[in-house]
Amino acid sequence: MTDSPTAPPRTPKLIGVAADHGGFELKESLAGMLREADYEVVDFGDGRPKPDDDYPDFVVPLAHAVARGDMDRGVAICGSGVGACIASNKVPGVRACLIHECFSAHQGVEDDDMNVICLGGHVVGNALAWELVRTFLQARFSGAERHRRRLAKVARLEKIGRASCRERV
Repeated sequence: MTDSPTAPPRTPKLIGVAADHGGFELKESLAGMLREADYEVVDFGDGRPKPDDDYPDFVVPLAHAVARGDMDRGVAICGSGVGACIASNKVPGVRACLIHECFSAHQGVEDDDMNVICLGGHVVGNALAWELVRTFLQARFSGAERHRRRLAKVARLEKIGRASCRERV
């Protein structure tokens, strides 16, 4: 919940990107477009496509940077986007979602304060990916009471931990 209800929403300018071999080409394309659009881009890797690399090695450091507030938002990419989403959401404070259409790209931010968008390098093309990322970056968390209440419940889940969750199931 990054935006204060009393202060104007901050425009995200520092964007982290990360991808394994399955998302490498898309990451490179999006990073270039982000720079051309005057965003500051931090590349968490991979620096070159290696078929035996693993998405958590790049996505998790990006997710930690977003959770700490070092990055305004993050773009995590793997072949399908699923693994990048799963790994990102293991980091407390990260609200990541796999996105394939524009409604969820903005609604996820407006209602759920999504701070990492996950994409599949084998699933979406460069043009659609750029449209999704732009939509994600232009969206602002509404700060509505019902959305803050729901996010507080999600934050409590992060604090419970896996052991406590198993006991309650």
